[in-house]
Amino acid sequence: MTKNFMNLYRFLLHSSWVAIAITIFFPASARSEENSRPSWLQQQRAILNHNKSKLLAQASGSAADLIVSPRGLSTQTNGVFSTQPVIKSPSPPTPLAQVHSSETSGRSMEFVRPDSDDTNNSEQNIYKYIRNDTTPSKNLPKHSDSQLPNYPPEGIPPQSPASGFPQPSINSDPGKTSPAVIPVKNQSPEHPPTPHPPKTELQSLTLEQALEIAKQNNPEFQSALLRVKRSQAVLREAQAEWYPKVNINGVIENTRSASDQLAVEKGVAPPNTDEAVTQFTGQAELRYSIFTSGRRSATVREAEERLRVDKLDVEAKYQTLRLNTTLRYYDLQAADEQVRISKSAVENAQASLRDAQALEQAGVGTRFDVLRSQVNLANAQQDVTNALSQQSIARRRLATLLSLPSNVNIVTAEPVKIAGLWDAPLEPTIIQAFERRSELQQRLAERNIAQQRRRQALSAKGPQVDFVATYDLLDQYNDDISVTDGYSIGVRASLNLYDGGAAKARANQAKTDMAIAETNFASQRDQIRFEVEQFYSQLQSSQENVQTATLALEQAKEALRLARLRFQAGVGTQTDVISAENDLTRAEGNRITAILDYNRAFANLERAVGTVSK
Repeated sequence: MTKNFMNLYRFLLHSSWVAIAITIFFPASARSEENSRPSWLQQQRAILNHNKSKLLAQASGSAADLIVSPRGLSTQTNGVFSTQPVIKSPSPPTPLAQVHSSETSGRSMEFVRPDSDDTNNSEQNIYKYIRNDTTPSKNLPKHSDSQLPNYPPEGIPPQSPASGFPQPSINSDPGKTSPAVIPVKNQSPEHPPTPHPPKTELQSLTLEQALEIAKQNNPEFQSALLRVKRSQAVLREAQAEWYPKVNINGVIENTRSASDQLAVEKGVAPPNTDEAVTQFTGQAELRYSIFTSGRRSATVREAEERLRVDKLDVEAKYQTLRLNTTLRYYDLQAADEQVRISKSAVENAQASLRDAQALEQAGVGTRFDVLRSQVNLANAQQDVTNALSQQSIARRRLATLLSLPSNVNIVTAEPVKIAGLWDAPLEPTIIQAFERRSELQQRLAERNIAQQRRRQALSAKGPQVDFVATYDLLDQYNDDISVTDGYSIGVRASLNLYDGGAAKARANQAKTDMAIAETNFASQRDQIRFEVEQFYSQLQSSQENVQTATLALEQAKEALRLARLRFQAGVGTQTDVISAENDLTRAEGNRITAILDYNRAFANLERAVGTVSK
C-alpha cells in the first residue's frame, strides 16, 4: 500500500514539474486554451439570444396587423410575422370579407377565407422556421411547411403593395376554393428618408500641406513602410543564429511489452516480468553552432542588405509621391489661372460690347461692330465653361491622389510663382545625382545580397561544428529506486562530402544575380544622367520663357488700352480692340504656362537629382 502511494506521489510530482516548466517557458501556450474562444463569437451568441427573446415577446404581443394569405391568417407584430392556423368550419364555407380600422397601425384588413384541405398536414413551430432553432414554443402557433408565409429578411420591413392592386374574386362554387393573397395597403409606411448626397466641401491647401496629406494617406507609401518593418523582423530572425538554442522535453508513459508477455506465457521468462511499467523521462539540451563555414554571417549580412533595400525603396517612393503631388498641384494652379484668365476675357469682351453699343446709339458706330463684339463675348463665355470643367477635373485628380473623400474639393492656397532657382552647373548636378539617387544604392545593395547568397551556398560544402550539452532524468514508478539523472557534453562536427552539385549550382545562380545587378546599375546610371540633362535643359528654356512672357504681358495690356482709346475716339476699329483683347488673353496664358512649366521642370530636376526642397 505504501509503495503504491509513493508511486502515485512521484507521478503527480513529476507531472507538476512538467506543467510548471511549460507555464514558465511558454506562458502564451498555457493560456491558449483560456483564450481560444474569440470574443466576437461570444458577442454573436449574446446577440442571437437577445433576438430570440425579442421574437418570443413580439410573437405573444397583442398589437398585430392581419394579412390573409393562401396558407392562412398572418400576423404582423412590430415587423415580425407569425401565422395563425385556419380553423375548419363544419358548415359549407361562406366567403366573407370584413374591413375595419386598426388603432395600432392606422389601417388593417381582417378576412375570413374558405377552409383549405392542407391544414391537416404535419405542423412545425414557426420559431424553427424563422431562426432554424429546434427550441419548442407552446405560445406560438404551428403550421406545415407548405402553409408558412414568405417572411422578409431580418431588418427589412415588409413591402406594402402598390395602390390599385386588383381585389381577388370570390369563388361562387362552395366546393372549390380560390386561394388569393389579399394585400394590405399601408397608407403611412415608416420608410427612412432618402439620404441626401454629402455636401461638397472646398478645402484650401498649400503645397506643403498637400505633400503631408499624401505622405499620410498614400497606400503605396504606407506599404513600403510596412515592408521595412517586415525586413527588420527578418534581420532579428537571422541574428538569432548568434545565440545558443535551449529546449526541454518530458514524457510520462505506461508501457507493457508484448514480447515480455509472450515470453512469460511460454515459460521462457520468470513470472511477473511482463507487468506494465510507468516511467518519467525528461531531457534538457543546449546547442550552439561554433563554426558554420560562413553561413551564419552571410545570412545576417543578407538580411541587413534587404533591410537597406527596403529603406531605400521608402525614400524612392516618397520622392516619386512628392513629385506626383507637386505636378498635380501645379496642374490645379494652371486650371485655376485659366478660369481667372477666361473670366477676365469675358469682362473685356463685355466692356468692348458696351462701347460698341454706345457708339451705335450715338450714330458713329455700326451694327457690324456690335455683332462682332457679341460673337467675341460668346466665345469668351464658352472658354469659361471649358475652363471650369478642366478645373473640376484637376481638383478631383489631386483629391484622388491624396485619398480624400469624394465630397472634398481642393482649392490652391498659393499664388502662381517661381518655385526656386537652380544655380549649379550641369556637370556638378549630374555628379550630385549619382551620389544621392536611391535607385543606384538599391542596385549596389542587390549585388551585395547576391554575393551573400553565394557565400551561403558555398558554406554547405564546408564543415559544420556544434557544441551540444544534454541533461537527462529517468524515474520508473514500479521500482524502489528514486529519480536517476545523467548528462552528456560534446562537440559534433559534420561535413557534406557530396550533394550532387546542388551547392555549386546555387552558388552559380547567385553569381549570375551579381552580374544582373551590375548591369542594372549601369543602365540606371545612364537613365539618371539623361533625366538630369533633360530637365536641366527644360528648366533653362522655361526660365527664359518666363522673362519673355512677363514682358509680353505688359505690352499686351498697354496695347489694349490704346486700342480702346482709339476706338472711343473714332480713329480705331472694333477689330483692333478684339485683336488686342485676344493678345492680352494669350499673353496672360503664356506667362502662367511659362511659370508652371518652370516649376514642373524644377520639381522633375529635384527628383532626378534625388534632393528634396525644404
